[in-house]
Amino acid sequence: MDRRSMMKFAGAAGAVAGLGALTSPARAAGKVTIALIPGLTADGFYVTMHKGAIAAAQALGVDLIYQGAAEWNVALEVPVLEAVVAKKPAAILIAPNDKQQLIAPLKKAFDAGIQIVCVDTFIGTGVFQTGSGDADFPVSYVASDNVLGGKMAAAALGKAIGGKGKVYVANVKPGISTTDQREQGFKEGMKAFPGAQVLETQFNDDDANKAAAQFQAVLGRAPDLAGVFGANLFSASGAANGAKQAGVAGKVKIAGFDAPESIVAQLKDGTFEMTIAQHPAEIGYFGLVAAYAKVTGNPVPTAIGTGFTVMTKANIDDPNVKKFLYSSK
Repeated sequence: MDRRSMMKFAGAAGAVAGLGALTSPARAAGKVTIALIPGLTADGFYVTMHKGAIAAAQALGVDLIYQGAAEWNVALEVPVLEAVVAKKPAAILIAPNDKQQLIAPLKKAFDAGIQIVCVDTFIGTGVFQTGSGDADFPVSYVASDNVLGGKMAAAALGKAIGGKGKVYVANVKPGISTTDQREQGFKEGMKAFPGAQVLETQFNDDDANKAAAQFQAVLGRAPDLAGVFGANLFSASGAANGAKQAGVAGKVKIAGFDAPESIVAQLKDGTFEMTIAQHPAEIGYFGLVAAYAKVTGNPVPTAIGTGFTVMTKANIDDPNVKKFLYSSK
């Protein structure tokens, strides 16, 4: 994370975006094929990432394979990975569902001669090409700075609750690199508000209904609950639904992470105080360019940081902000 945090987006972009400068020895033997395996297919974040990868593939003349599971589930992602490996692409972009359980399957693909680029999520520590550890073999990690995003959410939520009160993190499950880091960043950021108390994290297995039920359970134990940070889309939307069902929407402040099109109405009606929008199209675009650069013999940064945008009721109608909503189609 530290190396990725230090990288400026413009510098990373410049390192891989000089498309005309890329040498292409692989083209002599035919078109390069690169695969993208999303964390799950039924999600606007990954739909938008796919669009970015398509744009890069078209610019570079790459054949793009897109294949994934409909749910965030290691047991479903591994067979997808194996099916993609059987197609023998030159490289695979993948959002691993677990930072430990995907190490062995991805190492098997790498040993078969396929380059690996992690997008959005990572394996191991996310620090690659170090020559140490069992998970340093991927070419690069392309993602938002999730720790910083968590800190930004804490700053906004802490201000919204007046710097005091009880808050908790609605999260997916332990072991997912991105949401682990967002929780870490949020908790670090909340230290700036000594009057606030961070309660025990609630893990919902990416189930919005479960997140809603957990919100009501926490509210029952802590009727003075002041705020919630939803570490991903389903956690945040589930908590928001729970707040509506309990009649405290707008009273209990909710900070979200990710920006589906539906977030516009929820920001405007006060259900969400703010949300962090990643730039998944950039992740897909630069992930594919990095993979192409590697397979055609060009240098690639081991970490590429893409940006994010803070969305609020006050700025959501700004075209320069609204353009970062995730497309559902």
